Amino acid sequence: MKKVLTIIFLLAAVCNLYSQNLKPSAAKSHYAEQVDMRELVSEADLVYTKPVDRSEAGMPLGNGVMGTLVWTTPSAIKMQINRNDVFAVNRSTDSFMERHSDYASGCGYVDINVVDYGDDVFSGDSFNQHLHLYDGIMDVKGNGLKGRMIAINDRDVIAVEIEDNRQKPTAINIDLRMLRFIMQYFRGENFELSSNHIVRVKRRGHTAQSQLHINGDKVILTQEFREKDFYNSSAVAVSVRGRDSKARFLNESTVRLSVAPGNGKFTIYISSDGGDKRLSESIENARRALDNAKMAGFDKCIINNSKWWHKFWSKSYVNLHSEDGVADYVEKNYTYFQYIMACSSRGLYQPRYGGMLWYTNGDMREWGSQYWWNNQSCYYNALPPTNRLELMDPLFSMFNNHLDSYATAARQQWGSAGLWFPETTFFDGLEEMPEDIASEMRELYLTRKPWEERSPEFKRYAETKPKHNPRWNWATVGRWENGHWIIPEKGVGPFGHVTHIFSATPEIAYLYWLRYEYSGDENWLREFAYPVIRGAVEFYRNFPNLRKESDGKYHIYHTNVGEGIWDAHNSFLDIGAIRGLTPILIRASEILGTDAEMRPLWDEFLKNISPLPSTEIIDNYPEDKPDYWIGSVPPAGHGNPESPQLLIYYDYCTAGTRDTEILERANASFDAIYRKGVNKNTPVHVLDKRPVAAALLGRSEAIKYLIPNQIRSDISPEKDFCDWKGSGETPVLPNRMTLREGPGAIGCQRLGNAATALNNALLQSVPPEPGGEPVIYLFPAWPGEWDADFSLLARGGFIVSASIKNGKIGDVVIKSQNGGDCRIKNPWPGSRPTLYRNGSRAGKLKGDLFSFRTSQREIIKLEK
Repeated sequence: MKKVLTIIFLLAAVCNLYSQNLKPSAAKSHYAEQVDMRELVSEADLVYTKPVDRSEAGMPLGNGVMGTLVWTTPSAIKMQINRNDVFAVNRSTDSFMERHSDYASGCGYVDINVVDYGDDVFSGDSFNQHLHLYDGIMDVKGNGLKGRMIAINDRDVIAVEIEDNRQKPTAINIDLRMLRFIMQYFRGENFELSSNHIVRVKRRGHTAQSQLHINGDKVILTQEFREKDFYNSSAVAVSVRGRDSKARFLNESTVRLSVAPGNGKFTIYISSDGGDKRLSESIENARRALDNAKMAGFDKCIINNSKWWHKFWSKSYVNLHSEDGVADYVEKNYTYFQYIMACSSRGLYQPRYGGMLWYTNGDMREWGSQYWWNNQSCYYNALPPTNRLELMDPLFSMFNNHLDSYATAARQQWGSAGLWFPETTFFDGLEEMPEDIASEMRELYLTRKPWEERSPEFKRYAETKPKHNPRWNWATVGRWENGHWIIPEKGVGPFGHVTHIFSATPEIAYLYWLRYEYSGDENWLREFAYPVIRGAVEFYRNFPNLRKESDGKYHIYHTNVGEGIWDAHNSFLDIGAIRGLTPILIRASEILGTDAEMRPLWDEFLKNISPLPSTEIIDNYPEDKPDYWIGSVPPAGHGNPESPQLLIYYDYCTAGTRDTEILERANASFDAIYRKGVNKNTPVHVLDKRPVAAALLGRSEAIKYLIPNQIRSDISPEKDFCDWKGSGETPVLPNRMTLREGPGAIGCQRLGNAATALNNALLQSVPPEPGGEPVIYLFPAWPGEWDADFSLLARGGFIVSASIKNGKIGDVVIKSQNGGDCRIKNPWPGSRPTLYRNGSRAGKLKGDLFSFRTSQREIIKLEK
């Protein structure tokens, strides 16, 4: 027996040594059923062999609601605790008319000071910081001391295990610090405030009040935010298990928990809570989470956490390789993006695109606290094929909880029906305005009243409103002049970058539809998706500046084409939305058996909407040149209406599109954008969605460059980043995120766009036209030099696993989660593959398109 065990041990040791010395790319299997998930995911780990030189480069740790970057100084581990449900202001604020001044998410700083007087710990050759993605663990090692950290998934707690093996251990001081500190005068209150360790910061009608507490073995930092009827609170609590500790107030903004010196392990627990609840409730929730985590202990928490992460990673994967290593690089960033979304998108609210849960600079961030849809979409467009639909829930819940606000905005601001999701919005939508202001706004913004005739009441109302909000975005950077706030205008009347963007509503509605299509959840369609899809179409159909003209077509006037073209006629994005979403609405209505009387109206609307604007309407455009889509009918109030356009939503132009004229114009548009072709030097900016269009159109040669170039973001970033110099002139930080949006606004939008493009290059499950029955297409835009295997979710609830090596597609496995008809384009044109059902041969298939019935949980295999 001993001999057998010895042999087993030696074989294991040899195998382990072999795996350690293999290059990661060579160790991959390229066969879906043989992937070692730990090995695959671990290739995307972050490993630092020296401390980062800025807080924004820290390693991300979060549970979807609460999160932080973790960075070090020579003497400390540092964090800023952030939450998705903590908001300093809401839609009704009048206190932040200066741009970039409103804020959210931040709860407090936590510094784990491991050195007082003595040698530095986190420096030199012994330093190592490692984020283990597969297990969701971050560890950090220094001179004689190391730590392990997790964000606990079933409660809002970050746990830090410290192991001190120094010859002369010192006390470890944990400082819980306020994010903001200023001494202001409050008549009759200052002594009471300071006596209770309260700092109140007042800004016009807004107050932010922070308070330090000592509660037994816990130190606590609370925040309360107030303005008018708005209230929000947060609490951060810290305690220790496994070592004696002593709490004391260090100064006006810091409470300290000092841990007795000694060798061995102890654990620091950091909990938080927040939202629109009473402060006492936030404190109690944070205390309870802390006590439960301490009772469970670090070892049990880390085991449970690892199980959660292993299940998460098992839902899908992408495994890539190319001889030049580029495909491997793409895969690593794709996997990392999944980790980031799991860490930041599991609560009631979306992580804000610039900052997410990774703020490190207190309240400072460019662009404030509102959500921009063009930016948010970078994250959420990428998620449906990953089989992690739960990560989309914060997107939907944030809008679902405030549909009344968006319906009111459609009526008040535009005189329309349905819903209007603006390009920029606060977490709770748009404020309801006084009816006299709303009435004047309608007349002004629909261009029925001259802009110069604004009333004094309207001007006064607008003066204190946040100028990134779409209602007031005609204003540009304000200034104080002789004690008065001056609001310069952008010079195009009521129009600004985001004032008249309507396309956000249908794009969000399309994601609601995809959530249904990928899950097959008819109740979701009925309760959540259908009202939004219907609301988007009805907004357009009832929009006062939509008119049926002498050509028999509906024309739409005075809207924007994204942020670049203002005051446009037949905006490409609006016409595309109507053409793409209306058939989806009709199909959804048929599925649910509702609104039968509305279908003829919707059908008439769809049949008579103007065509997408293209070069054929441009005077003197050469007849021998390909016709491509443009921004709008010229002229426009601002921007270039003749710029070429692409559409990535609504299944309008994809690998499955039946209409050859649409495909011709889409490809001509792509070629017009890239007139010199696509190569390794082609710049792809962070927010650019053209790589997605390239994948949908099957442009495999372009994909080979566009996706990696977007991930690198190192070709002319100075033309892309909002504040290149202020952000430190760094394209990509060591943690694979960027400061494209400016100081304090860290994010990974480019990784989301690249992931969306990659998903569509590997697998498309798309209908021949919007609202049709989806068909699965394998590797529709795949570079010939890249090998791949993957497991991704297709519409209908089918989990598809496939591989390609040296340009040849291997066997295909399809797991039917819901049952139903599966349609797939023949991966091996001209061949007759064999169909297996649950391992048993079921016959041969023939033709270009296969369609077969499946049972729930049935496993289908196609073998060439």
